[in-house]
Amino acid sequence: MKANAVLWLRYGLLGVALVLLALGLLRQEPLDLLQKAVKVCLECIGIG
Repeated sequence: MKANAVLWLRYGLLGVALVLLALGLLRQEPLDLLQKAVKVCLECIGIG
């Protein structure tokens, strides 16, 4: 019984993680993150 509960918990957390990943992709958050990373990198080397 305990192993079954652990299995359900794992699949539940995996499902939640996939939903949150999909929501982030739909909101185009990777693009925002990339833009911020480029800006920080350019400021660090003194170009931006």
